[in-house]
Amino acid sequence: MNSLKLLATLHLFGALVLPCQAQPKPEMRMEDKVRIREAVNISRLYGEKIWTGINEPPFAIILVTDSLEYLVNHPSPSEDFTLLGNDPVLSSQVYYRKAVFNKHFLATFPAVNGLNTIVVGTPENTGTNSSEWIITLLHEHFHQYVNSSPGYYTAVNQLDLSGGDQSGMWMLNYPFPYADSVIVLQYKNYTQALSRTLSVIATDSFELHFKVYVAERKRFQQLLKPAEYRYFSFQIWQEGLARYTEYKYLELLDGYEPSKEVSNFPDYISFRTYRQELYKKQVRRITQWDFSDHQRDCFYALGLGEGLVLDRLNPGWREKYLTDKFYIEHYSSEFNR
Repeated sequence: MNSLKLLATLHLFGALVLPCQAQPKPEMRMEDKVRIREAVNISRLYGEKIWTGINEPPFAIILVTDSLEYLVNHPSPSEDFTLLGNDPVLSSQVYYRKAVFNKHFLATFPAVNGLNTIVVGTPENTGTNSSEWIITLLHEHFHQYVNSSPGYYTAVNQLDLSGGDQSGMWMLNYPFPYADSVIVLQYKNYTQALSRTLSVIATDSFELHFKVYVAERKRFQQLLKPAEYRYFSFQIWQEGLARYTEYKYLELLDGYEPSKEVSNFPDYISFRTYRQELYKKQVRRITQWDFSDHQRDCFYALGLGEGLVLDRLNPGWREKYLTDKFYIEHYSSEFNR
């Protein structure tokens, strides 16, 4: 082969090979890995002190970025994911694919091969700081725990609320009477009574205010149709107590020292400070959020407040959570007096 032919052959070979070499594998940002690692570590250290068995389901996560999704802690990825390798920071195999889900998601559902998976955008895309984002992962892991529990889906179906919707969107879009003026007024009476009860939860005045709160809660229930009350109770039980779970983690983290990497993030605030901010914000929402405007979102703060009342009434109430589902009044006899 003469020199000209050899040169032409080398150019052709380079044209075929170089494009392959110019496509390195993607890589998760280190800060995202560190935040995920922190949440998993907190769950392992403290989760069982709140919910027995919470660390049994995989802490499976899809991190959604602007262009790609990274799958972590998932035991059986679907074929559309490509293996990146074992990540030493996450102590997990990491997979990736082109982004499928909304980059603003903060949700948990059977997203990959039927396994309940947290689908979450980055802090920048979800409008959260590092501390809030870590605690939000713990909120979503609580949903993994609940949704993976024996009989969960059967019990939810027995609520008979879906109206034939098989997608699960009824949980968000159920036609609850948020704008009914009579119900809105009684909701205000009920939530104001709850707020007053929370304000005296550690005092001798608790019992008196608690009785008023229970009476207003029962009046609210009586205004609802049976199916509407089932939906309300389900939302408090599932979403409201997930927000309560965030707060319980933060209580346990009062003296916790996060990793140096997390504490050095410019948007990190101490978990103690975040707990104080979370409590103030959520308690304000109990009474200040208009029911007709904020609708289902009101149930998060409400559930946090009612979970804390349950702690005062019956510190062991969480033992019944998965076996006596959906109605928080079942967790203390004081609600039925």
